[in-house]
Amino acid sequence: MILLAGFALWAAAPAPAPGSGFSMLLLILLFIPMLYFMMIRPQQKRQKQWQEMLAAIKSGDRVTTAGGIRGVILSIKEDTIVIRVAPDNLKLEIAKNAIASVITPDTAADSSSKSQGPKSLEK
Repeated sequence: MILLAGFALWAAAPAPAPGSGFSMLLLILLFIPMLYFMMIRPQQKRQKQWQEMLAAIKSGDRVTTAGGIRGVILSIKEDTIVIRVAPDNLKLEIAKNAIASVITPDTAADSSSKSQGPKSLEK
């Protein structure tokens, strides 16, 4: 019985205003660019930076793979890279797509010279 009363109230509800369809369409059309600028464009920027990083790698760079393996690049082939892993000097051949980050020798020298530890405050 309550269900029938709820349905009766819903059926008796006034029709939406004539302009409400246009306002709903306008809301959807405004939502699409917002979705693009908040989700799609930042992902495209990250993808472009990652591809530039992969294009700029060279032998001697330190890399970290997506699986967390860290090593030094020994050689670069078309779509694979041979890296040397530190403790036992293992050589691993990995796909270029598996590279998560690159540390070039120049970047490592700059960061070590900048991070000389906390400076003491003099009074």
